[in-house]
Amino acid sequence: MAEENNTPVFQIQRMYLKDLSLEQPNAPQILLEQTQPQVDINLALSAEPVAEGVFEVCVTATVTTKVGDKTLFLIEAKQAGIFEIRYVPQEQVEGILGIVCPQMIYPYLRAIVSDVCTRAGFPPVLLSEVNFQAMFEAQQAQREAAAAAPTLN
Repeated sequence: MAEENNTPVFQIQRMYLKDLSLEQPNAPQILLEQTQPQVDINLALSAEPVAEGVFEVCVTATVTTKVGDKTLFLIEAKQAGIFEIRYVPQEQVEGILGIVCPQMIYPYLRAIVSDVCTRAGFPPVLLSEVNFQAMFEAQQAQREAAAAAPTLN
């Protein structure tokens, strides 16, 4: 009789570029500007179950570069991974999805954003390192504060 193996499993099934867009809405005129552009970078995370014990984790970077009030270029890149997580205590799964998986995905996202900038004819935008643990803990604290706050009717 075979015994069921409940050994914890955590592995990458696949890493892939889910979505990528580059916009240069004011080209070619804005390319003649000599002003130093302002760069705004936003990151977002998502994690969704795909099947039993299988999750898709996405890290999205939105890079908006402006000269004055006109957009020089806008890049949105979404790098994703499919991860198998089985026989891991439920209280640890959220941390794996919010810290470990994004740490594995992020280097690919950084390379893609830099490469797209270069291929578009601009100097590369290098995304800085991200402390996903601190980000996760801040989100946890926000949720706990929101749950503890009295609701107004």
